[in-house]
Amino acid sequence: MSNNPRLRGSSGAQQGPWPVGQVPDEILYEFGKRLVHCYAIGRNDISGNDFGDMFAAAIKGTHYDSPVGLTDVALRDSGWSVKTVKAKKPVTQSKVRLISGRNSPDYSFGISDPRADIQKTGDAVLAIWNSRLNASRLTHTDMRVLVLIRNMKSKEFVLFEDEARQYVPGDYAWRLNENCNIQGHRAADDRHCFTWQFHGGQFTIIRDVPGSTRRFRIKKNVPSVPENAILQTINYQKNWIQLD
Repeated sequence: MSNNPRLRGSSGAQQGPWPVGQVPDEILYEFGKRLVHCYAIGRNDISGNDFGDMFAAAIKGTHYDSPVGLTDVALRDSGWSVKTVKAKKPVTQSKVRLISGRNSPDYSFGISDPRADIQKTGDAVLAIWNSRLNASRLTHTDMRVLVLIRNMKSKEFVLFEDEARQYVPGDYAWRLNENCNIQGHRAADDRHCFTWQFHGGQFTIIRDVPGSTRRFRIKKNVPSVPENAILQTINYQKNWIQLD
């Protein structure tokens, strides 16, 4: 394992465009406007990439085609890892599972048999996360996680933001679960915090939804604009299409 020092708690990140967890109203209005546009063109759901595009447009930032470390969206010295998850009742959702990259202990640490020592594998998975966060902080000293909990059918949404944090490998005990993946449990209270899948290396972080969320909903039944109406608006002509 790496000899890098183990870090606890806050990163000491600099304050960004607003205090962590206090996303301004105007950003929510800008984001809500783009959700309305999705409904208007007949889309009934959004992806994580869509969410990144919408958030970047709302803050006038940059959405990277692929994450830089953990950074999906950036504005000056601030970076965000952005995630969106579905929920039947976003307002009462207490926990979320955030897919947070594919970590390979074999590639990063030469652990060819991750089942041989599950604790060592779990520690390596967290070390990879910490290294990716460190890579992000080389260019964005203020690193955050932004999560949208969505129900597109009921048009209800919850947004929360937190500081991106490192995890101390020694604080977690790893064991095999019933699906033959490994789970990281906080040693102090046995709380389930992480899951890592042997097949594909998918790393999932289980996070509490904080009390300081931003909640909003779209109260209007947004009409869907017919395809032909959109084409007429842009004065579409058949000769726009070139056949080779």
